[in-house]
Amino acid sequence: MLPTSSVGRKLLMAFTGQMLVLFVIAHAAGNSTIFFSKLNTYAAGLKALPLLLWAFRAFMFAVAALHIYLGIVLTLEDRNARPQGYAVSKHLRATFAGRNMIWTGTLIGAFLIYHLLHFTVQITNPSIAAARNADTLGRPDVFQMVVKSFQQAGIASLYLLSMIALGLHLLHGIQSSVQTWGLNNDRSLPLVEGTGRIAAAVLFLWYIAIPVVIVVGIVK
Repeated sequence: MLPTSSVGRKLLMAFTGQMLVLFVIAHAAGNSTIFFSKLNTYAAGLKALPLLLWAFRAFMFAVAALHIYLGIVLTLEDRNARPQGYAVSKHLRATFAGRNMIWTGTLIGAFLIYHLLHFTVQITNPSIAAARNADTLGRPDVFQMVVKSFQQAGIASLYLLSMIALGLHLLHGIQSSVQTWGLNNDRSLPLVEGTGRIAAAVLFLWYIAIPVVIVVGIVK
């Protein structure tokens, strides 16, 4: 049963957000195998554990859906009450990223749907789909699917814009979710904000590194 109080919803919003940050980190780590030409091995390893893979996907879908729902509910509550972000903190300063969380979240959600159709369901670019093209070991060629996708300017540009939205969302979301748990005093605030900025910047650079190295021809 969902919390009936605004504070309870904010705490659950923070928790689901932090779960999604952990997923973003894990996903980036998995994607990084492309730098070592091990992406097909990584993908094959996931496919070898179908029950675990689908259970994890179902769990993350539920977490994401709850996070989106709470984001909408809390945004409406804030608009009907007074301007205040979802972090329980009078110290949290208004920023561009903070004021536009609902919009960056919407962009991320739309991109996620496309991303799943592209790389998981593999129906947006069927000619280069991994399921239809095997590598030298007979495995779905995820590596070439990713490379050929990002060699297309439109896809690379869409990905970059979406990662900017993700970076802005994380820029506010990470520090705000931590402050929601009570780390919002004058002494801890600079550390929380600084750590949040660094984490958001690192994840943004980590994610855009793949299309960048493909576009410039380092990975091909």
